[in-house]
Amino acid sequence: MALLLHACCGPCLGGSVPALQASAPDRAIVAFWENPNIHPYQEYFQRFTSFRKLTARLGLATLTGDPTYGLHRFLETLGAITDHPARCAACFRLRLTAAAQRARQENCEAFSTTLLISPYQEHDLLVATGHQVAAAVGVPFLDQDLRPAFKQTYEVARREELYRQKYCGCLFSEEERFRDDPRWRLTP
Repeated sequence: MALLLHACCGPCLGGSVPALQASAPDRAIVAFWENPNIHPYQEYFQRFTSFRKLTARLGLATLTGDPTYGLHRFLETLGAITDHPARCAACFRLRLTAAAQRARQENCEAFSTTLLISPYQEHDLLVATGHQVAAAVGVPFLDQDLRPAFKQTYEVARREELYRQKYCGCLFSEEERFRDDPRWRLTP
């Protein structure tokens, strides 16, 4: 049996896979891409390219959900939700539901996500959402805390020459990342 691992980007995948393999060396990992939250288009393209480059390098089996640019799908999911962390919960649910459904379709033993490696994500919210989705879809959610391996994401990105993003991916996180940076501040 295999673990279906939702991946948000190449560097996080590169840090997560060794940590997951160390905890269960005999478990096969299938990388899964479904990230309609990532914007703008150029950011989505760079992260998807990075994901594909690393999965090929690692020899991982790879699956995609809807690989098209998902701006409209993401915004429809959010509706009027723009506040943090409610929008993060909706975003987690969107991507983890796709992962869980694909894991069930592929007869995987469980699903997980590379989002668990990031110290910048709402970890408890992510874990709770993962378990809610697991209960609804009927596939276990592996909530292994991957944050201790986060520094490896920098090493993987350098070694493999992978694009490394500057924000979570959504329109709102992009604004939050750059609005307080004096280089990007608008002055009247």
